Amino acid sequence: MLLWPWVALAITPDAQEFLDVSAKLEPVQCEKRKLRRAIVLAEVEKRTADLEVLRQRFEQLNADPQTARLEKRLAVLQARVLDSQGHPRNPEDLDAISFQQRQAFYRCE
Repeated sequence: MLLWPWVALAITPDAQEFLDVSAKLEPVQCEKRKLRRAIVLAEVEKRTADLEVLRQRFEQLNADPQTARLEKRLAVLQARVLDSQGHPRNPEDLDAISFQQRQAFYRCE
């Protein structure tokens, strides 16, 4: 954790905004991840009533205008951070983004 502030100074402004938007979306992305798992489990167990409720909740999350706006902004920033071949324009950006995504994944579990 002592290295994180130093790494944050080395990233581009687009990558910093990407991290900020990702942090705002983290609760929604976590809930979507859990819903996807629950939907698959309900499909396998053939629980149609639960499946419908889970899918409706997932659609509600996708329909939220605030979430949709942030997800669109995140897509734009991703295109700025990565080149046309999917490689980071600045290697420090990828390190910082990867670190944040790993931390978010473990917080969600």
